[in-house]
Amino acid sequence: MSDLKEITQALLKFRDERDWAQFHNAKDLAIALNIESSELLELFLWKTAEEADIERVKEELADILAFSLLLADKFGFDLKHIMLEKIQKNAIKYPVAKAKGTAKKYTDLN
Repeated sequence: MSDLKEITQALLKFRDERDWAQFHNAKDLAIALNIESSELLELFLWKTAEEADIERVKEELADILAFSLLLADKFGFDLKHIMLEKIQKNAIKYPVAKAKGTAKKYTDLN
């Protein structure tokens, strides 16, 4: 079993033991994902990256990953497939010859 599948199974077991599946529709998982992402951002607000509490960063990142995995499971997505597909799409939008060393959005690359 892959690491991601093992983690997803642990999340589903945790969720199901608490009868929380009823709350985990796609809309609410997406909202929860956004809220957790905002909580991660808050840890950096008015600070340098080095000043952020690393333990809290780990906790918020874990929450983000958890809701991402639950949302992917809800839709039956193969995480490896969708990630590799996205990397391929980004390679087309951001060719090395134009994107190397710049943070410009693909629409602004010359």
